[in-house]
Amino acid sequence: MKAGSVWPTAAAKSRLSPIDPAKAEIVGGFWARRQRVNREKTIPHGFGRLQQSGALGNLRLAAGGQGRYEAAADTGGSTFPFLDSDVYKWLEAAGWELARGADPALTAAAEEAIEIVTAAQRPDGYLNSFVQVVKGGVPYGDLAWGHEFYCVAHLIQAAVAWHRGLGDDRLLTSATRAVAHIDAEFGARGRPGIDGHPGIEMALVELARVTNEERHLKLAERMLGLRGHGLIGPGRFGAHYWQDHEPVRQAATVAGHAVRQLYLDCGAVDAAVELGDAELLAAVRRRWSDLARSRTYLTGGTGSRHRDEAFGDPYELPPDRAYNETCAAIASVMLAWRLLIATGEPEYADAIERAMYNGVLSGISLSGEEFFYTNPLQRRTHRAAEPVDHHRRAPWYPCACCPPNLMRLLSSWHHYLATSDTDGIQIHQYADADLTIGDVRLAIRTEYPWQGRVTVHVLETPNRPWTLSLRVPAWSRSVSGPVARHARRWRPGDSVTLDLDPVVRVTSPDRRADAIRGCVAVERGPLVYCLEAVDAPAAAELEDLAWDGSRRPREVPRPDIEPSMIGVDVPVIDLNAAPRENLTAGAIPYFAWANRRVEAMRVWIPA
Repeated sequence: MKAGSVWPTAAAKSRLSPIDPAKAEIVGGFWARRQRVNREKTIPHGFGRLQQSGALGNLRLAAGGQGRYEAAADTGGSTFPFLDSDVYKWLEAAGWELARGADPALTAAAEEAIEIVTAAQRPDGYLNSFVQVVKGGVPYGDLAWGHEFYCVAHLIQAAVAWHRGLGDDRLLTSATRAVAHIDAEFGARGRPGIDGHPGIEMALVELARVTNEERHLKLAERMLGLRGHGLIGPGRFGAHYWQDHEPVRQAATVAGHAVRQLYLDCGAVDAAVELGDAELLAAVRRRWSDLARSRTYLTGGTGSRHRDEAFGDPYELPPDRAYNETCAAIASVMLAWRLLIATGEPEYADAIERAMYNGVLSGISLSGEEFFYTNPLQRRTHRAAEPVDHHRRAPWYPCACCPPNLMRLLSSWHHYLATSDTDGIQIHQYADADLTIGDVRLAIRTEYPWQGRVTVHVLETPNRPWTLSLRVPAWSRSVSGPVARHARRWRPGDSVTLDLDPVVRVTSPDRRADAIRGCVAVERGPLVYCLEAVDAPAAAELEDLAWDGSRRPREVPRPDIEPSMIGVDVPVIDLNAAPRENLTAGAIPYFAWANRRVEAMRVWIPA
């Protein structure tokens, strides 16, 4: 059996088991379009940008090539040392894509990248182009900012994709050698040390699952145990920034850099289920509850502060100053998926849905070749002086963590649709898909998220009872309870239909979220909506529009943006003009904003 990006061992203390992605295919509809654009546009675009940015060239230099290390500088003037990770994330995406189907052009690009990576690795196993080219080859001299473990983490994850998806172990050989070099220096017999950017913890657990080598799990456990004891020091932003302020088992709330926290907790869940460590799992669940309750935006985005890309205070959720890094939304999906597998609780599947449709997809244009690094919920009409392209999607970034992160998540999205356990099969995310899970074959047909009907056809089934469970999204009021369970002896030709109700909802914020008090937002099904200036009444500015509570919003087709898209006409009043009757402003799904003229936008509307 092939396996996906997260695959607990048979001995792991997990409530659910992932499905074999080789037997899961999204065949049409909303998510097929996203995966097709990712395959045909985004991933090829990414390879070209890796060449232009110097990321591939830097690895060539590490392999003995001639030239100068290329990388942009951060705001402090330091050269980015982690561009290798962009290559590895792209390779992971390529691996999952090629596992879905052959593509000669993608294969040729991936072969070139793999050859460069393997040639750059030193005989002793060490691999990091920045250190090898710029820092004289002396490793681990800057654990706080060097990202050496972080880069190896992404190498491991690429290796897992190629091993599980294609049976190709070239990257796995490189990854295990790189980990052996780290283990010799920082393992049980070495010196204590952790990376300023977590990520290797979850990668090491997956490496242990692939290789059956307990030493990789032990190294992950050691690194989790070392964090929170001040090993890194305060740095620019304090120990909270890299979650080194309090031990992983004890920290009650999320803190610091959002992506780092969420990657760290991914590793903690992975280790907890393999070690049977209920205390460690409980600690992550405690932090998740804090995150979901008081530090997550309506879109599923996280991280409200620009200064250190960090979580703010509880309910500090300003729409216009929101940071909401695309990578943080992706990391929240990764963590929620692990918590779902570990616990079976549908709230985590709800969180995945909200983040994917809103906080993740907003990070990539409909064309698939432009990206957002940050995802605010408001852009003002009149703004202070700023670069011309501010709040426009960019084709790439000097710190390009988000684009290849999007690529690898979209290429593996079919991994997240369903799970199984001893009782049966659980469908968590809705898409036109064909699934084979054990000796059961299903066809799921739906126009979700635009329509709410989901039909599951049973094509093949064993002659014994089993339970089919369908998640009822938290936003739905047509079906009671978080899960619709159907337990019986199935026969080929049987089907079950779940009728949800994606009607327009008017959402009020938590009273403690000061920045949006007195506002409302529009949602429909799993989608959050926003207003753009181009859809406002003539001559009106978004800041002058208020919600007209005396009238109801109505659904309208928006094929001008995308086929099948449903928009919402929002009843508004222009507070800066003479009263006019029946004014409306067009709202579109938040993920689709900034695909036309980029002017003003807002999610939260004054009531």
